[in-house]
Amino acid sequence: MARGTRHDDDTPVFVISVAAELAGMHAQTLRQYDRLGLVVPTRTRGGGRRYSAGDIGRLREVQRLSKDEGVSLAGIQRIMDLELQVDALRSRVAELTDRNQGLVDALTSSSRIFAAGRAGEVVALRPGTRPRRAGASTALMLWRPPGG
Repeated sequence: MARGTRHDDDTPVFVISVAAELAGMHAQTLRQYDRLGLVVPTRTRGGGRRYSAGDIGRLREVQRLSKDEGVSLAGIQRIMDLELQVDALRSRVAELTDRNQGLVDALTSSSRIFAAGRAGEVVALRPGTRPRRAGASTALMLWRPPGG
């Protein structure tokens, strides 16, 4: 590894024996969890398993749920799947909240101008534009959102 190279929690750096020691379990248990899809490490070109710090954390959580809480491996898989869904939904909610706030800001920060159309309909105009002269009416209305 080059000097100064940094790894995040998802960088696969640990071989199975080191990962097993860090997680406090036997390497065979890690292989079983891999087969079951509970904690799936990255594979090298030669097929060797490489675990990240995040994988080690998940291994510890699987062990805690199994030993301390008495949850079956199938139950643990379901819990982990649901946690991934919750994380994805939280991310989507944050994205939509930001988008919604942008729309609210856009609505409340600028005035909108309306004019009466030829048949009496309301026509929205962009700021800085004038309505087309259609007949005798040249009525304009400036609308400001409540509280704006």
